[in-house]
Amino acid sequence: MRALFNGRAKQDYLSDALTLLSGWTREGEQIRRTLVMDDSQHAALTERVKVVADALHLRPEISRRADHTQIRVGHGTTPLTEGEVLLAARIEDAYRAVTAS
Repeated sequence: MRALFNGRAKQDYLSDALTLLSGWTREGEQIRRTLVMDDSQHAALTERVKVVADALHLRPEISRRADHTQIRVGHGTTPLTEGEVLLAARIEDAYRAVTAS
């Protein structure tokens, strides 16, 4: 079953959900995470994120810099959505999976 959220209650819900995502920082209407990983882990993570993002019809920004990967979720001009917070949670799952070995 899925609960419906609207108005102020939705923003409170999303803020609560974001506090559970350690390592993610909020910048306006975007959230950002920097992950330390090697090139093969970056490639594996990118593939996993693409599958989830496609299913949610979202486009996170993923970039590689030296020994870390930076991910941004959100548009910056519109409020964060439930789907964007869900994507961040799935990115965390994928990160744990690709770095566990």
